[in-house]
Amino acid sequence: MNVTLHEGDLPAGLDLGAVVAIDTETLGLRPMRDRLCLVQLSSGDGNVHLVKFSTSNYNAPNLKKLLADPKITKLFHFARFDVGVMHTYLGVLTAPIYCTKIASRIARTYTGHHSLKNLVKDLLQLDIDKQQQTTDWGAATLSPEQIEYAATDVLHLHRIRAILDESLVREGRMELATACFGFLPHRALLDMAGWAEEDIFTH
Repeated sequence: MNVTLHEGDLPAGLDLGAVVAIDTETLGLRPMRDRLCLVQLSSGDGNVHLVKFSTSNYNAPNLKKLLADPKITKLFHFARFDVGVMHTYLGVLTAPIYCTKIASRIARTYTGHHSLKNLVKDLLQLDIDKQQQTTDWGAATLSPEQIEYAATDVLHLHRIRAILDESLVREGRMELATACFGFLPHRALLDMAGWAEEDIFTH
């Protein structure tokens, strides 16, 4: 694994391919309170790019261009949160999307375990350490352990997607999953607008 840390934006001209795995780290789980600190990206080739943000500078034109590019699929685990927090701080509604958590819940109905740690263990037979998840991502300098943790969160998503796609096709559920992926940006907007806890589809 090769990790490159960037301050404030991706470098101009960086080509990460047609499918980019993305994750975020924040100060907490409430986007309106807990700021975006880090965005992780990988093209699935073992290279990971980390974009670290200060408390006030979210200009990042190169990252925003990638997030908004309709020709690039953005690959997440639990896209609903990441899309919402990036819209809040970067002002970009990310699309198109593939979410491995949604794909797992639709394809793997034989289990209730759909965390990234579970998927990496069940599908790739690997263990990932989540110990750094609740550390201070707003620190001026990230520790080597934080950097490794952040990079690992996007390192395996391409392989997981390929396995989940096989299951979705086998069970005839790919069309349903694709429709859910298409709705995810709107689900994130509902969260940010105050409907995070309310199921608007209930009677």
